[in-house]
Amino acid sequence: MVVLPQPVTLDNHISLIPTYKPVPVLTSHSIPVVNLTDPEAKTRIVKACEEFGFFKVVNHGVRPELMTRLEQEAIGFFGLPQSLKNRAGPPEPYGYGNKRIGPNGDVGWIEYILLNANPQLSSPKTSAVFRQTPQIFREAVEEYMKEIKEVSYKVLEMVAEELGIEPRDTLSKMLRDEKSDSCLRLNHYPAAEEEAEKMVKVGFGEHTDPQIISVLRSNNTAGLQICVKDGSWVAVPPDHSSFFINVGDALQVPFPLFSLFL
Repeated sequence: MVVLPQPVTLDNHISLIPTYKPVPVLTSHSIPVVNLTDPEAKTRIVKACEEFGFFKVVNHGVRPELMTRLEQEAIGFFGLPQSLKNRAGPPEPYGYGNKRIGPNGDVGWIEYILLNANPQLSSPKTSAVFRQTPQIFREAVEEYMKEIKEVSYKVLEMVAEELGIEPRDTLSKMLRDEKSDSCLRLNHYPAAEEEAEKMVKVGFGEHTDPQIISVLRSNNTAGLQICVKDGSWVAVPPDHSSFFINVGDALQVPFPLFSLFL
């Protein structure tokens, strides 16, 4: 789930272009791990934000069976015939999209569903997503959104408390706002087509996230990388039972309260 400072825009053009960027050099940095039940969690979170802008959270409180159920239902949607998936697209910005993503025209092997995290702010394309799937998919999405929001609240309130920001919910209340543009994105990276095997394939190109924080989860497939302070790239070991928090651009604004994360 991501929390956006303003509504996203995605163009609907689908194309395939080669990517010629060199393969990044991976280093052996260890990704910080924060136990959200640890009394020192807030200190560890702020340190991780300062040094990496990225960390893993464990003991987060999201039910494992819910995580599994959502993943299974999402796989079911992406496994539908393309003609059925296309009924939920192109995204406006919510709905189903594929191949092309990002304001810089990053092109790669990706298809996705983008949903508003506020169930009261549905859209025709969102409704179309659920029309192609059993009711259990909608239920899994709504339950997952509710629990992942709680993780976001906890993290942001710990950040505020450690930095001495009053009131404690200064950051988290932006997520609680009924008009929040927070959203849930489900990504699927299809197998590469044979004719493109020799290309350097990028599922989601080099970028920063524009929002406050992103709460990420993957299956057991590797691929995610982050760029650290010295400019080197670090591979993020997949962990399907945990979540990864990425500090977004909106939490790095040049304002004294947030200067720690610059």
